[in-house]
Amino acid sequence: MNIAIIFAAGKGERMGSVIPKQFLKINEKPILIHTIEIFEYHKMIDKIYVVVQKEYIQYVKNLKKKYNLDKIVKIVEGGNQAQESIYNGIKEAEKENPEDSIVLLHDGVRPFISEKLITDNINAVMKYGSAITSIPSYETILISQDENKVTNVPYRRETFIGQAPQSFYLKDIVNAHENIRKRPEGYENMVDACTIFNTLGIETHMVNGNRGNLKITTPEDVYVFKAYLKYKENEQTFGLN
Repeated sequence: MNIAIIFAAGKGERMGSVIPKQFLKINEKPILIHTIEIFEYHKMIDKIYVVVQKEYIQYVKNLKKKYNLDKIVKIVEGGNQAQESIYNGIKEAEKENPEDSIVLLHDGVRPFISEKLITDNINAVMKYGSAITSIPSYETILISQDENKVTNVPYRRETFIGQAPQSFYLKDIVNAHENIRKRPEGYENMVDACTIFNTLGIETHMVNGNRGNLKITTPEDVYVFKAYLKYKENEQTFGLN
């Protein structure tokens, strides 16, 4: 069983919008739906769980029906922070799926993901037990402890940018979360699943992503996505490649 867990419970404060950014409409369709459809139409994905804040659950149920998203099996209530929301999603999946199911964790506001990248994630989990989508860093990474002075500059060739999906066997991601939750500090500084596994000393495998797999965070990112959709429209119309 291959399961996508799409977390879309954020408030999108950096976007400066009155509604969460995942529900902003681009080409008359919410960003979240653009993202979900990629998984909906992927032949290797069996189920989709969507995590949103409580007040948006019914809205997403309506969207599921409107866009015929038949692979969505559950819309889950999110938590107070990102990792809490993801935990809610994986625990819901745990109730009704085999423990050796493959789980792909993906941002609801990352709609540039390709079909190939989903396939690569699934294959990597089957081969290595995990898949952390990443790309080489093309900029110099600066480490600063006070956001003022440069503390350290790591070698660029050793630095990468983590993206999504991040994928694991269901039992492994559940166990990792449970272990982190036992710690006094809990999810403090746990920005993603890769951080959780690394904190626990569990090795993870990197999968090649691409620079275009952006997370829509700012208004500028919205413009990029609009341009991308326009290109895809021209590609279909004129046979561009």
